Amino acid sequence: MAKRVIFHELVSLDQASEILLKFARPLGEEEVDIAQAYGRVLARDITAPIDVPPFDRSTVDGYAVVAEATYGASELTPVEFKLVGRVEAGDWPAGEVKPGEAFEVATGAPLPRGANAVVMVEYTQTRGDLVKIFRAVAPGENVMSAGSDISAGEVVLRHCTKLTAREIGVLAALGLRKVPVMKRPIVGIISTGNELAAPGERLGPGMLYDVNSYSLAAAVQEAGGLPVIYGIVRDEESSYKSALLKALSESDVVLISGGTSAGVADLTYRVLGELGDVLFHGVMVRPGKPTLAAVINGKIVVGLPGYPSSALMIFHTVVRPFLLKLQCVEPSPPAVYKAKLAYGVEGAKGRRALYPVVLIARKDGYKAYPLYAESGAISVLARADGYIVIPENVEFMTEGEEVNVYLFEKFKPAELYFIGSHDPHLDTILARHNVKTVYVGSMGGLMSIKRGEADFAGTHILDLETGVYNVPVVQRLGIKGAAVIGLYRREQGLIIQRGNPKGIKGVEDLLRDDVVYVNRPRGTGTRALLDIHLSKLAQRLGTPFEELIRKIRGYTYEVKTHTAVAAAVAQGRADVGMGVRYAAELYGLDFIPLGWEEYDLVVRVDVLDKVFEIVREALENLPRGYEKYEMSGRVKWEG
Repeated sequence: MAKRVIFHELVSLDQASEILLKFARPLGEEEVDIAQAYGRVLARDITAPIDVPPFDRSTVDGYAVVAEATYGASELTPVEFKLVGRVEAGDWPAGEVKPGEAFEVATGAPLPRGANAVVMVEYTQTRGDLVKIFRAVAPGENVMSAGSDISAGEVVLRHCTKLTAREIGVLAALGLRKVPVMKRPIVGIISTGNELAAPGERLGPGMLYDVNSYSLAAAVQEAGGLPVIYGIVRDEESSYKSALLKALSESDVVLISGGTSAGVADLTYRVLGELGDVLFHGVMVRPGKPTLAAVINGKIVVGLPGYPSSALMIFHTVVRPFLLKLQCVEPSPPAVYKAKLAYGVEGAKGRRALYPVVLIARKDGYKAYPLYAESGAISVLARADGYIVIPENVEFMTEGEEVNVYLFEKFKPAELYFIGSHDPHLDTILARHNVKTVYVGSMGGLMSIKRGEADFAGTHILDLETGVYNVPVVQRLGIKGAAVIGLYRREQGLIIQRGNPKGIKGVEDLLRDDVVYVNRPRGTGTRALLDIHLSKLAQRLGTPFEELIRKIRGYTYEVKTHTAVAAAVAQGRADVGMGVRYAAELYGLDFIPLGWEEYDLVVRVDVLDKVFEIVREALENLPRGYEKYEMSGRVKWEG
């Protein structure tokens, strides 16, 4: 029976990075054609073999002259010169210029011998072979002299410079066709796990698509490396070891995702320990604690967590600096924005915590909106702008506390920020606009409006006392400077499997032992609507509400969106869930209608005009399961 691996000595995130950097030695150099040099790193200093420009050249269209002969020229007292020649760019002037003579030159053309300035054509008048000059020029005016940009023998670019369009322009100006650059590290990538299938394959029961091979390959490319994907390795020692040895023989660095934690099927720690020296196993960070690294025959192997978001976060903070250093690029810290936390977050109890966040630009500064997700989630990184770090000794950070947001890439503020309840139809409309979306349910959206984070929020909360949607809850929360805009009604009901094999007729069937339910989170309008129906059922049965919901298999099984409910039913993970008809039809499922609800937008008044454009677009072609009502596209309340 396999033994579990125990993490004995955890290293800090900084220590893990420092350990790898000690092994980061450049891999040598190679020559590439200048056309393929973009993004590469210079292996040597570049010394200019020629002057740039290689001759004195005119920067304007005009007349090359001896500057001193123009002194005193003006519009009232023009000076007359004799025209003695012409030269175009790319030609060489025949003859020379003496005082009182002019030589016509085009922009970029070489100056003739004797000339030391150029009079712009706008200040001249030509008649036959005579040129009148109406403005004096100083020596060197409108002339770029040889070597004034770059002198022959000058060190123009230093080694370890990353080549962008600007540097490549310099290399081209020097006439260099071949460029000496650092070799790029070849990075082998292995994904482990019996549950993995390659994208494009049919997904069997209990299987997941391999995310890490491709997300890590893209991350390696962004860091300047050459990724080589070795595919999926099952949790079997001989094939695992064979794949690792092959990758080591063909790569400079190997990344393995999965198989690093303390589970009985994990092989990475054991195999790396047999083949080489384990440098560390376990990092004081969440997510990413199981990370390990080893050196085998002088090559670094990094075992990353199997969860996609964890793997990418650790790559970003630990592996990327190592790959850059291999290419002679000094790792630079990510761009940092100061922001205030939108709401409080917990620390990781003795470990450093990394939280992905959406960065929200406001007139008075930035807000950091933490994206809570399991470490297995990948979509959170696609939506996040960066991450915050909670130190090991901090148990809790409070709302409004200032934090550093470490960006994944350059921050581009959205035009509008939507935070609130998910709606499949509105989601397709927002995707056409520069809108950042975060789905946190109706109540979460309303609170984000109140705190000043969101520009607009989607909500569908029914007030039981008045029977009115959305406006009463906005009023009770004391939200100011906002308006409730009527959007549309949508049909809510029970999403069930095609053909209704369980014979489900209504919410009372959720109490059956053979029925599994999938729920929406607390704070969502759909969850509130379900609980209204269940409360009525509890009253009819004479059963306390809390006792009733304990009988529902899956009541605590929560997913974030209507389409996630439909997916759970379509895949057989649940028999039924509540959602909109539109989501059921997207997945080809059956639907038991329970009624219509009003889905509205709560909008900050200063962006009403922009949001009304989105409202008009959303109301144009409503799919089945949606309909306009009397307040669609109108202000229901403003405060």
